[in-house]
Amino acid sequence: MEHVDSGDREIALRLIKGDAAAFDRLYRQHNGAMIRFCRGIVQSRAIAEDVVQDTWMAVLNRIDLFEGRGSLASWIYTILLNKARSRARREGRTVFFDDYGSGDGLSDAFDGRGHWRRLPDLWENLTPERQIEGRSVLQHVEAVIDTLPPAQRAVLILRGQQGLKPAEVCTLLDISEGNMRVLLHRARVTLRNALDRLNAMD
Repeated sequence: MEHVDSGDREIALRLIKGDAAAFDRLYRQHNGAMIRFCRGIVQSRAIAEDVVQDTWMAVLNRIDLFEGRGSLASWIYTILLNKARSRARREGRTVFFDDYGSGDGLSDAFDGRGHWRRLPDLWENLTPERQIEGRSVLQHVEAVIDTLPPAQRAVLILRGQQGLKPAEVCTLLDISEGNMRVLLHRARVTLRNALDRLNAMD
């Protein structure tokens, strides 16, 4: 059984003691990604924001129940997923995370570890002027993430942005490791294509 690292344990202990700075740091680290993750399950951003707010309240109220069997992020996303699914059921929506999504044309774009064999042109030509444009690029990437199918979005956020371990993602979403890899690959291909199109416009 995997146990929590000392950093997660320390954050949990600080939250139990009511440390506002620890909560603020955790909130800033995860809140945006939590909303994007939840947006793939519920009908609107406003509902996603409500569900995320409810999740933060549950985290604060239940932090003493965090046992450290996985990462703190995995524990938070488990609460979020349960609340989002409950809300989606009330809305008459069902989201399945084992959907592989549509095909792609970049099957050789990534190596065996899931890293790009060649960086998108946008990143290879990163001049000082491009660095200034970085905020716009980040907004574009976030907009593309928001358009991904729910399963791809969930895997990309949990694995790619939040750094959950593959086993944690698979357990949380109840999918196989192979399915997770396919979903992550397809999400990355979509992002890659979007970045290349953005670069071609310059």
